[in-house]
Amino acid sequence: MTALLEVTNLVVTFPGASGVVRPVDGVNFSLGRGECLALVGESGCGKSLTSLALLRLLPAPGLLAADSEIEFDGAAVTTLDSEALRQLRGRRIGIVFQDPMTSLNPVFTCGDQIAEGIRAHAVITKSEAWRRAVALMTEVGIADPERRATEYPHQLSGGMRQRVMIAIALASEPDLLIADEPTTALDVTVQAQILELLDALRKKRGMALLLITHDLGVVAGRADRVAVMYAGKIVEEGLTEQVFAHPSHPYTQGLFNSIPRLTGPLNRLTPIQGQVPAPGQWPTGCRFRSRCPKAHARCEHDPPVVELGQDHTMRCWLGLESENSEQRTAKRERLGLDSSE
Repeated sequence: MTALLEVTNLVVTFPGASGVVRPVDGVNFSLGRGECLALVGESGCGKSLTSLALLRLLPAPGLLAADSEIEFDGAAVTTLDSEALRQLRGRRIGIVFQDPMTSLNPVFTCGDQIAEGIRAHAVITKSEAWRRAVALMTEVGIADPERRATEYPHQLSGGMRQRVMIAIALASEPDLLIADEPTTALDVTVQAQILELLDALRKKRGMALLLITHDLGVVAGRADRVAVMYAGKIVEEGLTEQVFAHPSHPYTQGLFNSIPRLTGPLNRLTPIQGQVPAPGQWPTGCRFRSRCPKAHARCEHDPPVVELGQDHTMRCWLGLESENSEQRTAKRERLGLDSSE
């Protein structure tokens, strides 16, 4: 599959009390045309900052490290000037933010806000932009779109406001849609409707989708691939069916163990102990080791990225145990480790 988006060594820095901190630290992934990649992890893992970095929308004083590489459809996003970035945002890449109530402007009607996005990237009359805005509201499943287009955000339910946000993001028919926790604060029924809508729109339009979520339950059956993020790094990545059938990193296993189930044996949920440490307080070596039930002395060293199978990798020392002795010896020599470690 042709890569539409290629991210290499993505690093986001912020000044901290004791020096520079890196809440996103060396993230690598790619996304093909028409593909859905789910970026999963607890709050505080760096998922939302990653999405903002892709469009160079980092809040001040956040910065992209000089050697970070973001390539979209062959163009280096990190080198684009302000006008080229304006053309990229919205027209080629759309984004749905977490909270529509704070993202939508309370003093403009929903139709005006959708039409504004259309006119920003196309030479079109106001009346035609309005007609297209109403058509978009129909496409995203808003009933009585002509009337709803004249209403203000506070007059709509949470689910409808999220649909308006999706309509705005789709206004210029982008090649990539970034959905950052699109079901936050919605009830379960509406969550399912929004996720089904995103999936249907992706398939209908042939666009790529980067779905950012803390809930593995929304990923199954929707994402082609899953990337699990912890403390600024991707710790496991693979095809969705691989990761769900064989979760290998202790953090991924912990996420699965904390999901409630309606079928099968009724086991007590096993939450992950502790919480994600702040960027300036990450432990040395493996960043999960302070919470990991399988931590070992070797975890004081930075773990390698191990290939578990085709298109399935994880960043953990446990991955070496699945390799044969010759592979383990060769990898330890490259890492400069003694054979006893």
